[in-house]
Amino acid sequence: MRAAATGIGSLPYDDIDEAMRLVLGELPDFPHLPELPSRGVGADLVGRTGGAVLAGLNVDLQPAGWRIVDRPSHDQNRARELLSRDLDALEIHGHEYGGPLKLQLCGPWTLAASLELSRGDKVLGDRGAVRDLTASLAEGAAEHIAEVSKRVPGAELVLQLDEPALPMVLAGHVPTASGLRAFAPVDASAARDALDVVLDGIRDGGARTALHCCAAEPPYSLLGRADAVSVDASLIRDKDHDALGGLVESGRELWLGLVPSLGPGVPPTVKDLAEPARRLWHRLGFPPERLSEVVVVTPTCGLAGASSGWVRTALGLCRRVAQVLDESPEEPR
Repeated sequence: MRAAATGIGSLPYDDIDEAMRLVLGELPDFPHLPELPSRGVGADLVGRTGGAVLAGLNVDLQPAGWRIVDRPSHDQNRARELLSRDLDALEIHGHEYGGPLKLQLCGPWTLAASLELSRGDKVLGDRGAVRDLTASLAEGAAEHIAEVSKRVPGAELVLQLDEPALPMVLAGHVPTASGLRAFAPVDASAARDALDVVLDGIRDGGARTALHCCAAEPPYSLLGRADAVSVDASLIRDKDHDALGGLVESGRELWLGLVPSLGPGVPPTVKDLAEPARRLWHRLGFPPERLSEVVVVTPTCGLAGASSGWVRTALGLCRRVAQVLDESPEEPR
């Protein structure tokens, strides 16, 4: 198996056709359906998932953020129109594509920490509402996979759940609407159960699964519920090595964020970018030839804040780093 490269999700463009051509050109072996949050309402991670994908729930954008409401709203319809437009572009530019193709949605815990109930405050504070939200997301994700499969029938779909807020949820650091207190920590077993509901829905829909968390101290035991674990390689600590080794031994892929999400001024060399992956692999103690079977190269996080020039450079660097990792192993420096 060759080492692969893919994107995290977001890009700083307004034109989905431009973004789709770029992704298919720079990441020909593992493209993704881009997210373009700069288009405004309904294009952001929470609005896209809540407005366009959730099944049987409606949302509206309020001054305090996205809120669950009784009936479809103008903002929800806009989110659906934007996603439909994106899927049209995917079909036009990628209809004949065959191979892995990645989709992204907001994960259940980040969604619960972001969406408000109709009476105010976050879904996170109501266990019943969390269950309803989780079931809605699982059903909606399966429907999303089915729609993409119709449009790109040769694709092997992978659906990535983005969980940037998961460490805060587990630690009890998500503030209430008043900001005067925080919601109680969510027990790891409850967090696991909700993730499993959505991951099972994705698998039942015919896609492989990935969990992405670019925050510090990601909960590897929970991320490992998915087929692939996506993290920022620069945040990996020595004490994480046992957990990462266990993920590899259990057959999980490691998606390592090796390329900076923002342009660093002087572009790093491909060899320097590949070095953390080689060094990590050496410390985990696995045979060098297995590295390209397990590691997928990504940017450290989404590219929505990057310049258009750096986006093209970053995606190209991801592809070239993957090619380097595919070559004869070198001893890490």
